[in-house]
Amino acid sequence: MYRLLRAPIRGITYTRWLHLLVPMLIVAVWLFIQPAWPWMPALIVAPFGLLPWVRLAEGLQAQFLLTPHEHGKHDGSISTAASAQWGDRWRTVLWLEIRLVLATVATPATVWLPIISIELGRIAAGQPFDSDMLLPFAPPRWAAGLLVPLSLVVLVATVVLLGEAVTSIARKLLGPSAAERLSVLEARTEQLLERTRIARELHDSIGHALTVAVVQAGAARAAGDPAFTDRALEAIEETGRAALEDLERVLMVLRESAQSPSQRPTLAEADRLLGSARASGSEVDAQLSGPIAQLPGPVTREGYRILQEALTNVLRHCGPVPVRIRIEVAVGRLDLEVVNPLPTGPTLMRGGGSGLRGIRERAALLGGEVETGPYEGSWRVRARLPLERIG
Repeated sequence: MYRLLRAPIRGITYTRWLHLLVPMLIVAVWLFIQPAWPWMPALIVAPFGLLPWVRLAEGLQAQFLLTPHEHGKHDGSISTAASAQWGDRWRTVLWLEIRLVLATVATPATVWLPIISIELGRIAAGQPFDSDMLLPFAPPRWAAGLLVPLSLVVLVATVVLLGEAVTSIARKLLGPSAAERLSVLEARTEQLLERTRIARELHDSIGHALTVAVVQAGAARAAGDPAFTDRALEAIEETGRAALEDLERVLMVLRESAQSPSQRPTLAEADRLLGSARASGSEVDAQLSGPIAQLPGPVTREGYRILQEALTNVLRHCGPVPVRIRIEVAVGRLDLEVVNPLPTGPTLMRGGGSGLRGIRERAALLGGEVETGPYEGSWRVRARLPLERIG
């Protein structure tokens, strides 16, 4: 009852009413041409449902008039895509036929009920009864006065119930198919993965730059050597410039979501990371073997970020200590190992472990594995990334 009382002041009541009446335009034009065959419009519209773009047009109209709150949403209950399969086309044909049937029910009710209300009002006002086509007999004046609001209530109830019925049918017949739902789900999954990847990019790149800057600044202040300070400032400048380049790439991806981040750094640019670590005071013993420049794109990009995060952890938790790095392209896999001494005192900075978690996540995305932990009196990060699974 409350829904009926609210219906006259809700805009969706009238948009659904309009949607119910639209098909009667076809019927009215046909009755003007050939009134002897009133069922012919049902045969005329059926072939149109097999055209792919008709489902698109009907979906847009239904979404705009029946579910306006879903307008513009990609995961709405009514699809706004052309028919991609024959199942979608046959459902569109059935939808067009049902629309005509509902229109033939809604139009007389919504046209004659207001006229009946007006006639009852005339009778209640004492005017002569002259519409025996609408009313089989003239009720008493008091009864006519009581029936006037009743007919209006029936009108509102008819519009609301038929509007809800056509909306429910539209969701079933024009709703997204299984393939469309899968496509939307894949798109949302890609967006979530992209956001996660961007978060990792920012953590690895900016975190590395800030860690190098902090270590360099602390070492320069403790050294008290102008020459060392100049080298530290140069390293901070170079690392900061590289971080700004990475940040610009990430922001470009955010601004242009369709753009592929193909310019991310690779292991072929590992010298930049090694130079930053050496400039921070660490003795870096690096051995790179195999055709690193020919690694598949995903492997070389994720390998760069794994190496970057491993070096960042060394500087963050141990300071400028000796680091041994081994990068080897073996048969069917890439081996990457970073070994450094365990800290003997309190760490320089405390972290929540998100760096090691990010390393494991990057390796897992490629089907690889990571080992982290104490090893022969040192701390080791060892990653193995397969090559044969990357196409």
